[in-house]
Amino acid sequence: MTAIDIETKRKLREMGAATLLDALDAQDEAHVLGMSFADRFQLVVDEAHSAFNHSKVEGLIRRAGLRYPGADLRRLDLVEQRGLDRNVLAQLATCSFIARQQNVVFQGFTGSGKSYLGCALAKQACQHRLRAHYIRMPDLEEAWVLAKDKPQGQTKFLRKYSAFALLVIDEWLLDHPDEAMRSMLLELLERRYDPGGAVFCTQYAKKDWHARLGGGVHADAIMDRIVHNTVWIDTGSQNMREHVASAQ
Repeated sequence: MTAIDIETKRKLREMGAATLLDALDAQDEAHVLGMSFADRFQLVVDEAHSAFNHSKVEGLIRRAGLRYPGADLRRLDLVEQRGLDRNVLAQLATCSFIARQQNVVFQGFTGSGKSYLGCALAKQACQHRLRAHYIRMPDLEEAWVLAKDKPQGQTKFLRKYSAFALLVIDEWLLDHPDEAMRSMLLELLERRYDPGGAVFCTQYAKKDWHARLGGGVHADAIMDRIVHNTVWIDTGSQNMREHVASAQ
């Protein structure tokens, strides 16, 4: 494969084939000496495709808004001590629960690693090239309030948050949502029934949800869309913030 001239390179970049060109430029002539054109081209395409996938995944992770971008399900501390089931975590890491439209609840004491686990699962979804997003419930409420003052703001808000393959809501039910927020949550969960799954990180056990949702029909309807098709994981009482601080 002879060197590519400047004009050909310009055309490749103009056509959006910059990744392919970069892989071609990076190919070591000494390593491919004597190989056929087809074999050399296959190596270039393989390298370009790998770089393309890496770039796409990195972009998905960057746009997911993760609180802990470095979170990783493969690197969890004190798994057994916290009562976490490695088999369940390994199954979640396949992200097959998203295709099955399942939810995941990480419930446990303050500092028990719920947010980290939620971010790790969102990052895993990104690595499967699925669009994921992390948001704290107070921030979700603030975004909803701001959306109400914009033209078509509520419609755009619901369209945005219902479109993610995986939506992670941290600090779920930290505050008691008012009636407007409960109505929004019900509509959002209804719209999210088909796109994929959701993750809820919360201090509160399922028995406390109904009261924190205000009781009544809204609470019934919201819980009905979450609790029946959900993987529940108790993150325990081990304070992971203290553990990390003592390890440094």
